[in-house]
Amino acid sequence: MKFTHLVLAAALLFASTAQASEPLIRKALLQQFPGATISSVQKTPYSGLFEVYLDGQLVYVDAKAQYVFAGDVIDLKNRTNLTQARLNQLQAVKWDTFPLDNALKTVKGNGARKLVLFSDVDCPYCRKFEAELAKVDNITVYTFLYPIEGLHPQAPQVSKQIWCAPDRNKAWDAYIANRSVPKNDGKCANPVDANIALGNKLKVSGTPTLFFINGQRIPGMVPAAQLEKLLAANTK
Repeated sequence: MKFTHLVLAAALLFASTAQASEPLIRKALLQQFPGATISSVQKTPYSGLFEVYLDGQLVYVDAKAQYVFAGDVIDLKNRTNLTQARLNQLQAVKWDTFPLDNALKTVKGNGARKLVLFSDVDCPYCRKFEAELAKVDNITVYTFLYPIEGLHPQAPQVSKQIWCAPDRNKAWDAYIANRSVPKNDGKCANPVDANIALGNKLKVSGTPTLFFINGQRIPGMVPAAQLEKLLAANTK
């Protein structure tokens, strides 16, 4: 048999094995985790493992689902977190599904580049990100007030007071800069609870979390230089 035929046969065997393993893996995992949502099962190119997107988490299993591996897979050659990169793909969100009227809108320069930001008023990393964001021009930022009450008990109330202020953006900037709380009771019609529900639906587990125009999600604080690269890369 020619070498090319051997390669083709191996590829077909690999594909058939992967396809055969997927239902087995789903069945085995559902027996262990009844009621779990398995969104996808896919063969990886490394170590004979399958990636499983299960209840919003990425885990790895062998072909018989006898062993489950939880954690990040790192490409040491490229210093790339393959798990996080794959999660970012799986958790991408279509831009037109965001209810932008529920966000603070900040336009800088020509506002051509667009970013959705989920931010907690009392999150220290959000405050650091705002300092980095101040260095970026020609951008429109839609900030969804997303208080995580379990970490910051006062954040929901403060978020509502910021939204109810006469100038929401000014109130946001003042609180980020010096924790100046707007003088109102926060009882106006506001989207804070709706934002929390949206974040939970999108599985936003921490702040800041960024979404770009093509739906790409980036969790965590990023410096201005990295943000510039992300804005350049994540376009339609």
